This record gives sequence, C-alpha cells and structure tokens, in this order.
Amino acid sequence: MADTRARRGEQDEAGVAPVVARNIRALYSRRAAEAARAGRQERVAEAITRFTGSLPFVYLHVVVFGFWIITNVGWLSWVPVWDASFTILAMVASVEAIFLSTFVLITQNRMAAAADKRADLDLQISLLAEHELTELTVLVSDIAKKLEVQSAAEQEIEEVKTEVIPEVVLDRIEAEN
Repeated sequence: MADTRARRGEQDEAGVAPVVARNIRALYSRRAAEAARAGRQERVAEAITRFTGSLPFVYLHVVVFGFWIITNVGWLSWVPVWDASFTILAMVASVEAIFLSTFVLITQNRMAAAADKRADLDLQISLLAEHELTELTVLVSDIAKKLEVQSAAEQEIEEVKTEVIPEVVLDRIEAEN
C-alpha cells in the first residue's frame, strides 16, 4: 500500500512521502544498531566527549578554576593558599587536556568510520542510479528510434548512453591531482 502511494506521489499526514519516511526509519534504526554494537570503552569515551563539549563542563571549570585562582592569589583570606605559583593548576590543566584530546580523538575515529560507511552507501546508490539511468536512456533512445522521433540532443544522448566505469573515473581523478 505504501509503495503504491509513493509511486502516485502521495504523502503521509506530516507531508512526507512514504518512501522517505521508510528511509528515515531505516537510517535511525541503523544508527541505533551501530550505537548498540559500540563497546563499553567507546561508549565511555563518547559520553566523556559529549559532556566535555557542553556548557555545564564550561561552568564547572569556571567555578573550579575560578575558585582555585581567587584563593591562591589571596582574595579569600579564610582559605589557605596551596598553589601560589599556579604550578599545580597548570599541571592539572595539562593532564586534563591530554586525556580530553584523547577522548575526542577516539570519538572522532568512531564517527569517521561511520561516515565512511555512509559515504560507501552513497557511492553505491549513485553508481546504481547512474547504471539505471544509462539503461533507461538506451531504452528510451531505442523507442524513439522505432517511432522515428528525432532529438536535437542526439550527441548528448549518445554520451549519456555510455556506461560509467568507476575505476576509470577514479584513475582520471588521481591523474588530475
């Protein structure tokens, strides 16, 4: 039923074609499955990265580092100074930066792998669409020839009827660089 509606150009109550709604569900389902397959360490790294990229993380640092600084410059006389040269603060900030950058890199690597999969899917769909359009062009051209219909774009049609070979295109791209 949904496929029939999609072919007729019908939309659901939200104004989305059924095939688009199906594709959206498939994409979110795939992302949920990928997230479920992530190992414990990857989930921890991603949670840390998500928190460190948030405003609560910034607020926490403003409070902690602000307290550290105003205490150690002597503005809070009832709290003893413990790091007058701020050497400990610098060390803490440096170690934190090392760990945070590592967590960010772990998360970026995982995201890059997912992006590579999506790019591969996009390429496969594009290649399939190119192949199907080439076949349709040949079919329509044959029908036009049988019906003796002339086209002003005959040269372009002949070019479109040529099958695209991905390896040749990649070789050409590499040669141009």
